[in-house]
Amino acid sequence: MTPFSLQGWPMDDIADPYPVYRRYREARSVHEGADAFYVFGYDDVVKVLSDRDFGRVARSTEDGIPVSLPVPPEFAVLRTVVENWLVFLDPPEHTRLRSALQKEFSAGVVTALRPRIARIAHDLLSRLAGEADLVGGFAAPFPIMVICELLGVPAQDHEQLRDLAVALQGASSTRTGSSRFIDAEDAARELDAYFRDQAEQRLPGERDLIALMAGIPLSTERIVGTCVHLLTAGHETTTNSLAKAALILRAHPELVADLRDHPDLVPTAVEELLRYDPPVQAVTRWARQDAVVGGTAIPAGSRVIALLGSANRDPARFPRPDVVDVHRPADRHLGFGIGIHYCLGATLARAELEIGLRALLDGPRGWERAACHVEYAADMVFHGPARLLLDLTDSLEGTHP
Repeated sequence: MTPFSLQGWPMDDIADPYPVYRRYREARSVHEGADAFYVFGYDDVVKVLSDRDFGRVARSTEDGIPVSLPVPPEFAVLRTVVENWLVFLDPPEHTRLRSALQKEFSAGVVTALRPRIARIAHDLLSRLAGEADLVGGFAAPFPIMVICELLGVPAQDHEQLRDLAVALQGASSTRTGSSRFIDAEDAARELDAYFRDQAEQRLPGERDLIALMAGIPLSTERIVGTCVHLLTAGHETTTNSLAKAALILRAHPELVADLRDHPDLVPTAVEELLRYDPPVQAVTRWARQDAVVGGTAIPAGSRVIALLGSANRDPARFPRPDVVDVHRPADRHLGFGIGIHYCLGATLARAELEIGLRALLDGPRGWERAACHVEYAADMVFHGPARLLLDLTDSLEGTHP
């Protein structure tokens, strides 16, 4: 069996990576690749993500700022922005920042946002007609508009911020191309200037997320980094989840009918769709000391990649893992990770996915049967369609009854 890697996959395997995962997982839970140890089994992925012997960065300075990041040092602005992302911080700095932000993503705050989220979803879907891209017209702008509501940035800036977020995120994925760091550096420079300006404009008493961070207080660099992180992480995962949910529903017309007849199943359907085809396929950790995972010795300082997509299809944890079953108990899938880096915005993401899925089920009429063309991004970390083209020219006006 050839050494596993997340690079260089053919497009057919990118669109459906699960048979590849299965072959490696059935051989053994942990494989040593050329650039990392890859973890496939559910229990071992949980161990890597939960055990403090595995950190988010290789090492940190005394104040917790990471100095080993997946950004070459010559891209200084990008590196400064990324090193202030919550996901690249270890305790105690991670704990301080996460605790401060947690209440802004609480169930109460998200519940209050639900009517606005629903209006955004229905408004976007109402504009789809003719030859429509479900990603560009709905799945991508939808979460960007929601996170911008939380950040308190002007509506006219949403499209620009989406384009910059996509350019920046390309540097932290498995996508290739010599220009990706150059593009990301340019995007980081624009985002840095934008959010510095936004932070300076906040007045005492304002209640959006930027104002909250300014009042903690956090450094300007930390505010900028957190805004960019929320913008990127808060949109690409939901975008991918919605696009992949649409593809799953198209492949299972009986599920479409079941959810339309029983809308109360939508929350559990969201959990099952996140298990079945999660938006983030892999996350990286670093071994802080010698460890043994799945019977494999991992030396201190090694890069360890936990494959969430494989773990979510492990039959030792999930019976009939390759079957979509919306009646399955939501039993600790890893779509949002686990441990101290469990997705901060999970409550918001669940609301977006539930509301977005309900809106999609209600219209535009015939989308689930329309001719379709799918193009996946060449990315095995942030995994999902870059385009999902639907031919709605023959669909009837209005929504599903």
